Amino acid sequence: MGLIRKIYDKMLELSEGKGAMMALFAVAFAESSFFPIPPDIMLIPMILAAPSKAWRMAMLATVASVIGGYFGYGIGVFLFDMVAEPLLKFYGYLEKFQEFEDYYHIYGAWIVFGAGLTPFPYKIITIASGAVHLNLAVFTVASVLARGGRFFVVAWLLKKYGAPMKTFIEKNLGWLTVLFFVLLIGSFFVLKYL
Repeated sequence: MGLIRKIYDKMLELSEGKGAMMALFAVAFAESSFFPIPPDIMLIPMILAAPSKAWRMAMLATVASVIGGYFGYGIGVFLFDMVAEPLLKFYGYLEKFQEFEDYYHIYGAWIVFGAGLTPFPYKIITIASGAVHLNLAVFTVASVLARGGRFFVVAWLLKKYGAPMKTFIEKNLGWLTVLFFVLLIGSFFVLKYL
């Protein structure tokens, strides 16, 4: 767990630097469309280091995540025909995908909202939303509410319980990291077997 401690300490150090807000924006943007690491890995230490900026950081993460979500949506719209559709046809799953598409249009807002709040890989939902051409207004509202809800709750908890929360995180960093990765990997398994 020495590597995890070094990463955590580095994030705390970066959170106080001049480029911290830009790095947070970049990670939140990328995570919504192609990058595997969630922005919480930057957001949490940044808020712990500068709790007076918690709301601004949560807003930045929300805006970047929603903009990144549009990029993921675009991947789904523009690359589906070139990449995914031929594969679905080849494996005989195109009809199943069309059933999924109907289901997604009925429950899409809830799917986007649920995935935006949880450790579930949000990029999968943004790309899927574009692939099925989920109504962009529905996608936007669900994304803003979910991502904003997630980041502002984290900001509120850390702002309110910052010192004890920082102590708790530092004492339990090892098993919290394991729990995070179990949830992340579990999300991939849920997706695979749905």
